[in-house]
Amino acid sequence: MTGGAFSFPTMPDRARALGEIHARPYVLVPSPRVILQLAFMSDGGSGVDHAVIAELARQRGVNPPARDARHHAMAWGPGTLRWERHTEFSTWFWDGPLPERFGGEILAHPFGDGFKPPGSLISGIRIEIRKPDAEADKAIEHFDPASLCHSEVKNGQASIYTDFRQNGDGLTQILVIDRGLTNAGTGALVQRLLDIETYRTLAMLGLPLAQTLSTEIRRIEDGLTSVTQRMKAEAREAGDQILAEITRLAADLEANAALSLYRFGASRAYYDIVRERIQTLAESSVPGSESLGFFLERRLAPAMRTCRSIEERQANLSRKLTRATGLVRSWIDVELERQNGELLKTMNRRAEMQLRLQQTVEGLSVAAISYYVVGLFGYLAKAIGHEFSAIDTSVLTGLFVPVAVLAVWLVVRRIRKSHGDH
Repeated sequence: MTGGAFSFPTMPDRARALGEIHARPYVLVPSPRVILQLAFMSDGGSGVDHAVIAELARQRGVNPPARDARHHAMAWGPGTLRWERHTEFSTWFWDGPLPERFGGEILAHPFGDGFKPPGSLISGIRIEIRKPDAEADKAIEHFDPASLCHSEVKNGQASIYTDFRQNGDGLTQILVIDRGLTNAGTGALVQRLLDIETYRTLAMLGLPLAQTLSTEIRRIEDGLTSVTQRMKAEAREAGDQILAEITRLAADLEANAALSLYRFGASRAYYDIVRERIQTLAESSVPGSESLGFFLERRLAPAMRTCRSIEERQANLSRKLTRATGLVRSWIDVELERQNGELLKTMNRRAEMQLRLQQTVEGLSVAAISYYVVGLFGYLAKAIGHEFSAIDTSVLTGLFVPVAVLAVWLVVRRIRKSHGDH
């Protein structure tokens, strides 16, 4: 050992696997502070995200991140801009000085007119961290009482207020009242709140798709019902048409299932992250107020059940279409077997007719050959009668006729028998 390290070959992805645990460290957030975070879908791919953060870095006179980097931070005015790339979206985090009043204008943030978004906005969050004072009490009045959520966390070291509604800038406003949090504790709390808002929005993306697919699934279910009713009446007569209709319905269903496969799977994953982050908050409920976890679970859970219900309906409908296809194919196979049986019977009848025709031809051929043989024998008899006048050639030819017929018949029979043996 030299230098306190082993010189062994390592796996290519070892460094990445070890570094992943440190990929998202909590930001040290002082109090008071305002945090803005925007999340954009990666519509144009990861290259667009990198191009935007690289251009911002060049404008600030700092080195841009590496092409394969997944996060980057740089100073921006009185705060810090942090960029992070995820699977299908990227987050842009900036913290800065707190304005005097809640929801007041922030002048130095990077998301002004010169900012070019890398994709479509999916989530926007504004978190204000304030000390317990008169302005903090006034800030609570900005929230909608009908959907106000209030929780105590960190054993009463912080209070969280939000109504999950968007302000005039389209940002979800969250108020955190700090009663003694450390910078690290504030950063951890802020990160969990940002994750909850971002991932709950992403989880809800499956609901509009589920509502759209519900109409399509209903149409396919009605089509299957119509086809199965038709199968009872005319499955044999219209088997090909019924099979074509079932195949079309199955193709529509599989296309919808392929479209929703990723979205529903992602919604489940994001929902699990939201629940995990809520559990990590360790909220203490405040009498007379809903906690964040209870409020979100009451609204997210039905949406996730709707997505799960659509997936189950797709799976059940796929099995029904498979069974219906099997039944129609069985009837078609039976009909084909019946047609094949009729064809074989027709071929047998034709073979019998050919055999009879062949036997008739054989009988005629015996007569024809015998005729020629007797004719040849008649010439021979005439030659013999010319030498021996006592012999009657006509009688001799007549006596030879049955002998010739019998001989020819025996020869033809022997030939046919030898063909039959082969």
